[in-house]
Amino acid sequence: MTAITRNLPWFVKDLGVAIVGQKCYTSIVEDLDLTDVECLKYSLSKGLGLGIVVGGSIMKVPQLLLIVSARSARGLSLTAYVLETLSYAITLAYSYRNQFPFSTYGENLFLTLQNVIITLLIVHYNPPPALAARPSLQRTIIGLQFVIASTVALVTLPHSTIALFQLATLPLSLFSKLPQIRQNYRAQSTGQLSAFAVISQVGGCLARLFTTATEVGDPIVSAGFALALALNIILGVQMWQYWGKDEKDGLEDGPIGHSEEKQPQHWPSAAAQRVEVIVPPASPGRASPRPGNRRWSRKVD
Repeated sequence: MTAITRNLPWFVKDLGVAIVGQKCYTSIVEDLDLTDVECLKYSLSKGLGLGIVVGGSIMKVPQLLLIVSARSARGLSLTAYVLETLSYAITLAYSYRNQFPFSTYGENLFLTLQNVIITLLIVHYNPPPALAARPSLQRTIIGLQFVIASTVALVTLPHSTIALFQLATLPLSLFSKLPQIRQNYRAQSTGQLSAFAVISQVGGCLARLFTTATEVGDPIVSAGFALALALNIILGVQMWQYWGKDEKDGLEDGPIGHSEEKQPQHWPSAAAQRVEVIVPPASPGRASPRPGNRRWSRKVD
């Protein structure tokens, strides 16, 4: 068997060496040494990392398609997506500045781009009250200005500041999921939230805990993934609990906290219902007829 693995085509060998390094490629592929635990863990981490990067490039696509096809972002929290996008962007900048392997953070690039599009769609279809009165184009321009300003800040800020921002991603991850969890609970529905995205994030956080511990060893990054895992599991439980349910009455036709007031029914008063009957006066000398069906005859002397 080793005669085959040691004579693989050059492009296969170059790809393997680029992924796991010369030492582990020789040990795992050429020598088929499955007792080399360190290289096995490293190779598994690399494989998981590349899989997460590829999966992250399409993770939010089903969510995008749901919003566009329904022409609605009902059930999605704007606050949650803004904070989540900031968290992804900060982790991307922090990992790039520290020259971590791309396989350990590459999905953050694609998730940031996809989240930016989703956030702009939420502003377009379900704008917050502060922007609801503005035209759609103006709302989109405001959102793009915020995106550009955040990108410039993350690129130009010093490394020490980015490190503080990475520490701040822990509460950011918490507060980015809490509005969505709270909105799901209040509506008793997950609206247009994508089950594929939630399940993928749970699996991705589990894999990232392993790859970060194996290749990076940064406790701040690991803590962020652990917190994100717990919150995504809560969202997954809500997806299972509210599956197939619509929002509560009053939430689907309008924003949360607003309901149509029933107009009181005005019944006519007793005075308005009274019917006035006018009886004409009897003619003089003639007796008024008595009611009833009995006939009366006059006695003639």
